[in-house]
Amino acid sequence: MLGRTANGMFWMFRYLERAENTARLLEAGLRMALTRDTATAEEEWRSVIATSGQRAAYEAAHEDYTGQQVWNFILRGRDNPASVREMFGAVRTNARMVRTNISSEVWGAVNENWMALEDVLKRPIGQNSVGDVVGMIRRAGTLVHGAVEGSMLRNEGYHFARAGTFIERAESTARILDMKYYLLLPTLGHVGSRIDSGQWEQVLRSVAGASAYSWLHAGRIEARSIVEFLVLDDRFPRSLAFCRSALRDQLAALARIHGREGECNALMREADMEIAEITVDQIFDQGLHEFLLNLMHNNVAISTAIANDYRFHH
Repeated sequence: MLGRTANGMFWMFRYLERAENTARLLEAGLRMALTRDTATAEEEWRSVIATSGQRAAYEAAHEDYTGQQVWNFILRGRDNPASVREMFGAVRTNARMVRTNISSEVWGAVNENWMALEDVLKRPIGQNSVGDVVGMIRRAGTLVHGAVEGSMLRNEGYHFARAGTFIERAESTARILDMKYYLLLPTLGHVGSRIDSGQWEQVLRSVAGASAYSWLHAGRIEARSIVEFLVLDDRFPRSLAFCRSALRDQLAALARIHGREGECNALMREADMEIAEITVDQIFDQGLHEFLLNLMHNNVAISTAIANDYRFHH
């Protein structure tokens, strides 16, 4: 497979995952903001923008944080290159580039959902329709992933696609969990309070984990259990442990196909060792923020190594 084709498969699914994760984050913020007074709701919207990594761009365009401004900026902002509209456009652009390496079912799912989203996002989104738009984006991700699993040959294109998915998913879960401590929680004095419980529930909803966590823990909202669930529980498909294991399998499959391991496989083993035996108590002892920063640093290094090992830019 040509490096630029591998690059297209990898980034097509990174952008798809990023669009879906952004929609989930927005949906959780909307749920929280609608139950708060105006001042608190503004802080919720500020945290959504910051968690999505779009604060500088947003504040260059807007002076305050109102819900309608925030969700339109995130979903369709023409002055926002990180909007969902732009991300899904990048999904389709990469899909066109690798058209001969994906099934007709995958192309159909991408193209049909792109056309539907383009039509909806041409106009400003009001409060009565923002929930429906977020639902469309989530369903688009589900349909494309379902088409991949149900129709694509398990060749190197498939493994590059899945590697991109799990790199991006781990990044998103780590970033959302990290922001909990630095943006969502007003002060350390709020730990264990009612607002703390509400913010932790928002974190779970942002990563589609509220139902699974509630089933495992009988609905008990507790910081330690939630961190353990999102970091170490390899049964949950958006946990950091699950993403690391899945990424390791995809990189191992690529190494077998190419008959050699690369730097990405070595970095993957090192990253695995750092999370394989650690406990949630050890994570809190060293500091959750520091642990997550290190994990995100490793994620970037592995992604860069994948691009170099498989000559993405040649």
